[in-house]
Amino acid sequence: MRIWKVEALSREYPKRPIVGAGALIFEDGKILLVKRGARPGQGKWSIPGGIVELGERVRDAVVREVKEECGLDVKVERLLDVFDSITRDEKGRVQYQFVVVNFLAKIERGILKNADDVLEAKWTSLNDVGKFNLTNSFRAFFQKHYESLKQLYTPRQKIT
Repeated sequence: MRIWKVEALSREYPKRPIVGAGALIFEDGKILLVKRGARPGQGKWSIPGGIVELGERVRDAVVREVKEECGLDVKVERLLDVFDSITRDEKGRVQYQFVVVNFLAKIERGILKNADDVLEAKWTSLNDVGKFNLTNSFRAFFQKHYESLKQLYTPRQKIT
């Protein structure tokens, strides 16, 4: 009988890529950003999200992470993008590697509060996102999708 050794994946210098999930949440034309309290990206702004746990579906992971980080219950509406986030150290070794799955999510209930490994959570306009000290991976995602996000989620002016 063979006994398999189960190892926890290290985020830093991993043996294989790690799957992460993020949620883009909009309300009244503003996007929810969180300031990361842990590495990688500690002290930088991104969207709520985190690591998919063993046996967990990626959509369930993003719902769990938003609840843990922001106190909000969300419903996943649709997949937005899947991308690679690879950070190398000064010697060229892979220090972090994530496959990130970002979803559009809608708030069902809850009150925004930062919790878990989030230092701060806030709503901001799409036009102001670029002014934040963003994680490299979220900055790349945001630049790639800015025009489509702007068209879809900018509040419309009321016609009087």
